[in-house]
Amino acid sequence: MDCSIVIRAYNESLHLGRLLEGIRQQTVQDVEVILVDSGSTDATISIAKTYAARVLHISPKEFTFGRSLNLGLGAATHPLVVIASAHVYPVYPDWLERLLEPFNDPQVALSYGKQRGDPTSATQAAKSHARRAQTTKFSEHEVFARWFPEQPDPGQLHPFCNNANAAIRKSLWNQHSYDETLTGLEDLAWAKWALTHSNVLAYVPAAEIIHIHNETPAGVFNRYRREAIAFKHIYPAAHFSLYDLARMLTGNISNDLWQAANQKIFFENFASIFWFRWNQFWGTYQGYRQSPEWNWQLRQTFYYPRGTEPTQPGKRDVEPIRYNR
Repeated sequence: MDCSIVIRAYNESLHLGRLLEGIRQQTVQDVEVILVDSGSTDATISIAKTYAARVLHISPKEFTFGRSLNLGLGAATHPLVVIASAHVYPVYPDWLERLLEPFNDPQVALSYGKQRGDPTSATQAAKSHARRAQTTKFSEHEVFARWFPEQPDPGQLHPFCNNANAAIRKSLWNQHSYDETLTGLEDLAWAKWALTHSNVLAYVPAAEIIHIHNETPAGVFNRYRREAIAFKHIYPAAHFSLYDLARMLTGNISNDLWQAANQKIFFENFASIFWFRWNQFWGTYQGYRQSPEWNWQLRQTFYYPRGTEPTQPGKRDVEPIRYNR
């Protein structure tokens, strides 16, 4: 099954090559790679061209997440389009194959795969400045584990998904493009539309990628604030009170500390757990404040901790891609 791949990028020279190398090693080889660049000043574009990617340009002043995706999808020539962030890379050589399989069911409008953070621990990262720059914060690992469980859901009926690792039918995008006015969560808004038109989503944990976030506290705050603003636009009945802030903050910090202690990496992650969760929920509060109630199932997915039970990562019989680190 062939596909187009749309990648959004801005100054991603540190990570883009690994993604493109992972694409080159996939079992699905008939792919068209389209990079939508929003004004990179580093080597992003030259790296993309080295891997024969088609490069489209969007002005930073014109950029929104939805607009850049619409530009890429408009240029795509295949009926199935994979969407990936420039700072992710596939774990297995059958990533595309697994992500595209659900489309054998004509009712599936969108599929999305599992995401995990950089597997390098904080202890290992402390030994190298270069590695430290790529280390996922412990609480981000917990967010990924909550949002992307090990169990597949081939007929998902709620709109949670994530365009860092997803695929959609272009024929449906032709009917309804991404909302270019949103500050984030354009994927959630599109999936909500698809579900209201008798489609389903498919969650495929076997289509696994590593998603590298290395945000400052201010970056975490801004990300969750803009996503909360977008969520309130999608769900006008949304709210997040000071009580919610206190409850979610204490619950998630407690869970993260327990998980870190259970994994014997408590002290090296202690500080980041507090600042990450504070900026996550303070940003959420700032985005949602003084608005009414919103969908409980999505509320659970976005904000509740994953629980204190330890979980084992899913094991597969597929040899992972060997990258040069």
